Formats: sequence, C-alpha cells, structure tokens
Amino acid sequence: MARDYYEVLGVSKGASDDDIKKAFRQQAKKYHPDLHPGDKEAETKFKEVNEAYSVLSDPDKKAKYDRFGHAGVDPNGFGGGGGGFNGAYDVDLGDIFSSFFGGGFGGSSRRRTGPQKGADLKYHMSLEFMEAAFGVTKSIQITKEDLCKSCNGSGAQPGTTPETCPTCRGAGRVQQQTQTLFGMTMVTKSCPTCNGRGTVIKTPCSACRGKGRLRTTKPLNVVIPAGVDTGDLLPLRGEGEPGTNGGGYGDLYIEFKVKPHDVFERKGSNTSCSIPITFAQAALGGEIEVPTIYGKEKYNLKEGTQPGDTITLRGKGIPNKGNPNMKGDHVVKFVLEVPTGLSREQKQLLTQFNNTLTERNYLKSSQFFQRIKNLFR
Repeated sequence: MARDYYEVLGVSKGASDDDIKKAFRQQAKKYHPDLHPGDKEAETKFKEVNEAYSVLSDPDKKAKYDRFGHAGVDPNGFGGGGGGFNGAYDVDLGDIFSSFFGGGFGGSSRRRTGPQKGADLKYHMSLEFMEAAFGVTKSIQITKEDLCKSCNGSGAQPGTTPETCPTCRGAGRVQQQTQTLFGMTMVTKSCPTCNGRGTVIKTPCSACRGKGRLRTTKPLNVVIPAGVDTGDLLPLRGEGEPGTNGGGYGDLYIEFKVKPHDVFERKGSNTSCSIPITFAQAALGGEIEVPTIYGKEKYNLKEGTQPGDTITLRGKGIPNKGNPNMKGDHVVKFVLEVPTGLSREQKQLLTQFNNTLTERNYLKSSQFFQRIKNLFR
C-alpha cells in the first residue's frame, strides 16, 4: 500500500505551499541518487518523495487527494485522470535542485541566458590616521576585465556583427526529452552551440580573440569621506567588471585599514590619548596644553589631580561619516611621571617636604591602611 503523501514529506495535512516545497527540497536532497549511487532503497524513496510532491504541489490534485486519498489521483481510479506520475511531462527542476546540486537543470540554464550583472571587485586601501579622520582623495589603479574597445564588447571583428545562433535561433537554450527517474522529462539546457548567448561569432575580433573583453588597468580618483575606519567599505558603483548578455557593470568596493597613530587612539568616532604630568602639576594644578586631532587645547588642571584621572573634551573627536558636522569626543588620561635620577640636594628637599605632610594630605592612603588594620584585628 502506498504511503501517505504528507507522511512521505514529513508535513501535516494543513501545511502551507511553502512548507510543502521546503519539506520536498529537504527530502529530495536527502535521497537524491547522485548522493547515493547504486542505492536502490534511496532511489525508491526519491521516487516516492517526488510522487508525493507532484500531487501536493498541484492544487487540483491535492484537493482530490485530501478528499479521496490515493484513489483520487489514480488515473485508473474514480477520482479522474490525474495525469499519472510516470507519464511524460515538461518540468523545470532548476528552481528546486540548483541550490544544492550545482545547477544542471532547466531553471538555472534559463537564468544564465538573461542579462547578468558583472563581477564586483574589492580594493584594499591603507590610510594614515589623520587621512581617515578628515577624509582625503587618493589616486589608485584598478586591474580588471573590461569591454574590448576595438569591438565594443561584441567579440566580432570590427565591420562584422555576431549572427543569430542556428541551433537555438537566438533563445540561448534548447529543450531535450530525457529518460529520468520520473519518466520522460523535457529538460531545458543551455545551447551547446552558442553557450547560452543566442549568437555565434563567425569572424572573431583580433584584439580580444572573440572574448569581447580584455584585461586592463584603469586609474581612479577616490574621494574618501571623513570618519572612515578599519573594515569600512566604500562602494564605487559601476566600477567593477562588465556584465554578460547586456547586464550592467559590477561595483568596486574600497576596504580600508587605518594605521595606528603615535599619540592618539580611536574607538568609533571617539579619540583618546594619555598625557604625562609632573608631581608638582598634579598637586598644584595649573594651565596645561592638551593635544587633540584639531591641535592643542588649553586646559586648567585642578589641584590634586590623581594618576589615571580623565577629562572629556566634547566634540573634539572624529567627524561622523554620515554627518561631518557631528563629531565624537576626545578623552585625556593623566599619567603621573615620577622623577628619576635625583641629586642629593633634590632628595633632601623632597624628604623635608614629605616630612611636612600628614594624613590629611593622603586621604586615600590613610583610608586604605585603616582598612588593613580593621582586617587584621
């Protein structure tokens, strides 16, 4: 007795058309003979899966099957002629199988005969930190395939033109009746004479030898906006390779890598740097100069600045790519530099100064040592 078609595909009776199609793809891939050469059981199941799909994907057959079961779609039964699974029929399996069997069926062949956009290209560009921050124009050279200037991409010798393919009559594809696991099937294939172009070249262009394209080097001036960062892509539309069958050019993508800076670091649109300050500056405060990507900024350092303290200068970071008027922030971290190589006199003065200090001058130290005392009581 034939198995229930819904059970074969692994779907419920109320499954949608998309669910049925998805289930069929999964089962067909699982049992396809190309993946199980010589396996009779897999071949049988593959036929079973296709028989189930041929019924459940057809609204009329599905309705009869839901009402009468297998008898409803049996050409010899009371449900009326359903066409039968083993009869000859014109089928396009490309949409279903090309994604996981690499083409070879009718659907993909037809798609290749239409206009196809050209290949996209990628160019890796290295930028200095400030070039990325403020934008720059760079001159580059791109090596790629382009249309032959001699024949304008036709592949035919100047003064001649490609002729309509006599095999497919310009369609670029032909139909062939083939015996398959499903019975006699009409399969659409790319025309073997013109390779799907629809035309043949009797007198090839001497410059490109009939290919219609040549390897060329093209100079470009690339305007790089302010604010780009490592990994960003800048698309240049139509600067890729030419398409086929009348398709347009692909695109060129510039991928950036920004070099590190000696002073500044970057995170998104924000910049940062560390500034060494002396003990006297940290203790007494005073006016200092802070570096930013826009130049030096004056800043009044507060008394008692601690190592690791930071300040934020709003709007002194990198311009936003989409809106250059918006800028990130600049964060400055203060690093206390301890003097080295002191003379005897300097050491004596420093000792005298240190002896005048009390716990009030070192609140963090006094609080820390108090916690230590409490810990070991």
